[in-house]
Amino acid sequence: MIKKTKKTGRFKRANRIRKKISGTEARPRLTVYRSNTNIYAQIIDDTKGQTLVAVSSISKDIKESIKELKGKIEVSKVIGTALAKKALEKNITTVVFDRNGYKYHGRVKAVADAAREAGLKF
Repeated sequence: MIKKTKKTGRFKRANRIRKKISGTEARPRLTVYRSNTNIYAQIIDDTKGQTLVAVSSISKDIKESIKELKGKIEVSKVIGTALAKKALEKNITTVVFDRNGYKYHGRVKAVADAAREAGLKF
């Protein structure tokens, strides 16, 4: 018997979403993972199984800029902006958004909105 927890529910939702969306070379997948303390975002080409761009709140270059920020949502906005800038440097303009089983709310929404404002289309 499988114990029902928040984590297993998220995995089920994530699998349901992943059946429908996939990242291609022309339109890779932007996926978000959030832990209690940090947030991670990456752009993945699923046809090659390769991560094209990755940014997290524990990256050395970002860790310095988020020290003064208050709140996790503010940090998420910085992550979304940094991800979009790195993606645009690699000529990635359009992506498919994968919320990874999380509600499109709070930190996940902040990453998506910041990436859109910085120039990514999805």
